[in-house]
Amino acid sequence: MIRLIFRMLVVSALLFPSKQVCAEQSTMQTQPSDRIETIDAPRDYLSGKFVGLISNIDRFFGGDRNFQETNDSVFQLYLTKVSGYTGDRQYVLSGRAKVDLPTTEKRFHLLLETNPEKNVSGEPAQSQAELNDQVAAPESYAAALRFEKASAGLWHFSTDAGVKFKGITTNPFTRARGSYSIPIDQWRLKLTETAFWFNDIGAGESTLFEMERLLGEPLLFRSTTNATWLHEKQNFDLRQDFSIYHTLSDRAALLYQASAIGISNPQNHVTNYVALVSYRYRLHREWIYFELTPQIHFPRTENYRSKPMLVMRLEFLLDDSK
Repeated sequence: MIRLIFRMLVVSALLFPSKQVCAEQSTMQTQPSDRIETIDAPRDYLSGKFVGLISNIDRFFGGDRNFQETNDSVFQLYLTKVSGYTGDRQYVLSGRAKVDLPTTEKRFHLLLETNPEKNVSGEPAQSQAELNDQVAAPESYAAALRFEKASAGLWHFSTDAGVKFKGITTNPFTRARGSYSIPIDQWRLKLTETAFWFNDIGAGESTLFEMERLLGEPLLFRSTTNATWLHEKQNFDLRQDFSIYHTLSDRAALLYQASAIGISNPQNHVTNYVALVSYRYRLHREWIYFELTPQIHFPRTENYRSKPMLVMRLEFLLDDSK
């Protein structure tokens, strides 16, 4: 009997440490994952807050990203007037619309737009016109069907097939656009590729690379590098923007921007430098905005001498986001 009790005590003594070690190992194995989850929680929260703030800024300024990547219906109508360098002092009306088709789970949209061949570089036509010294009346109109699919804040893909109307002539076109975002520390990198084909101007491709960082709660810095290739011209249209978005209130914001515009053919050179400040104010609710943009151009054709310009715009922006 004594021997049996002794053996049971020995076995218990041998088993107890092993169980304790296993428990400690199990605790040690779960600790790293707990720590990772603890780190991921605030990081995901800040990342979501960062993306949300950028989306709000893009929406407030009526940016191309808001139009291209939201699954909601969007309608933008611009009434623009240019004064100063090369300005013709007339009002120009342009616009675009994306309508969510019912029963398609927001995967199919109907597009209506002016000058569709200019909406492939990542910036809307009216913004390109400002930086290229002219705001011209729409020369063509288009209707297209879009299919799109997205993961919020990470990637977005869309493809269009439509017809461009210019006078009595019609020309088919197709476009495919894909974007992908990568958060790195306190920066967000975004790459956007667009391939297109228009029956009248041929095939082309546009690459847009953006780097974004918050500079405090009211300030957002964005660097935008764009290169658009047109096969028929065998030329790259190049553009570099450095922008700071400054939120003043829920109704007003400022944009400070310095840009360089160039071409690659017959040789790489800058055709224009532009510095501007844009004041944007929400006049009525969430859909009527006024924009005042004084700017200075330094065109190569004028030996880079400064040329002032003033752009005034009234914009009607309707969507389902608010």
